[in-house]
Amino acid sequence: MRANILNPSRADVAIAVVVTVMTVTPTIVPSRQPWWFVVLAVLMSVPVLWRRRAILSAGAVVGSATTVLAIAAKSLPHSPALLLPYGVLVCTFTFAAADVSPVRRAGGIAGLAVGVAVSLIVPHEDLETYRYLVTAIVAAYALGIGARARRSAQNAEREREARIREERAAAVERERTRIARDMHDIVTHSVGLMVIQAETGPLVVRDRPEKAEAVFEAIAEAGRDAVGQLRLILGALRGSEAPDGRAPARGPQPGLDALPGLLDNARRAGLDASTDVQGAPRRLPSDVDIAAYRIVQEALTNTIRHAGARTVRVRLRWSGETLEIEVADDGRGARELREGHGMIGMRERVTACGGRLAVRQGNPGFTLTATLPIG
Repeated sequence: MRANILNPSRADVAIAVVVTVMTVTPTIVPSRQPWWFVVLAVLMSVPVLWRRRAILSAGAVVGSATTVLAIAAKSLPHSPALLLPYGVLVCTFTFAAADVSPVRRAGGIAGLAVGVAVSLIVPHEDLETYRYLVTAIVAAYALGIGARARRSAQNAEREREARIREERAAAVERERTRIARDMHDIVTHSVGLMVIQAETGPLVVRDRPEKAEAVFEAIAEAGRDAVGQLRLILGALRGSEAPDGRAPARGPQPGLDALPGLLDNARRAGLDASTDVQGAPRRLPSDVDIAAYRIVQEALTNTIRHAGARTVRVRLRWSGETLEIEVADDGRGARELREGHGMIGMRERVTACGGRLAVRQGNPGFTLTATLPIG
């Protein structure tokens, strides 16, 4: 703060020079006034230089010097006729434009009013002087209020633009996270199925040749499904914005209506997969529908790749406010439940929908339960 006071801006220096010249010159030309009169003229002009950094202090010095000079001028035989309160007007404008506390503003207005009243009443100024001085000060204060309002509007606009930029950046980050989760789910599920089918392919060709065609068809079907879904996601990545500036439309994402396909894939991988629907199904919000599909997909992928299970059951419990998804298998389980990328992605999907996710180890197997709000 001290460095700013000692090093004012060039604009403040220019304004102070102009005010000082216009205030001090009438005390010297055409007739020279007493030295103390010139000193008062300097005090009512030079402090304008520091008004932005210490408006109340600068205003108090300028106002006090102006009041004393207005009273003392009546005692001089040749008082200047063009000695106008330029410093007071500049300080009034700056004070009105400044962002100060209500208490400081009330104190500044009261001090200004008292100074103006004393400067007019004690020297017994005429009505024309009253009218001129009050009008000038009110106009300076009004201009300052207008400048403060414009600055507030500009600050509000900058804050709004910054908030919009932050919201856009957050939306982009959410979209990237969604795409990363989708790609993980698609790749792990489809590639996992393809690997399992490819590993069992040689055994089927050797021991059960009549089943070999079905195995290779399952591999091809899983690959086609993965390519189709990845094409949608990569299409969104290629164009972050459409030519008209809007975000590109997303391709259709699978929902619970595609659940039978997931179960067919699980059966092709050798699992005895079944479904159990309780309650009356209803139309889901798109984000919940996609999340439900991806949760079942990831759960089945984990079962196929890690559980060594023979059976898996997908249960949907519909209620008025929630959809509960339960995926349970009879696999070997594990000593510790550690969350990999797939489990983290499922938990993020459930949390984004405002739901809950629970994973527990059975005897045997794992049971995953996701509760999603649908009301």
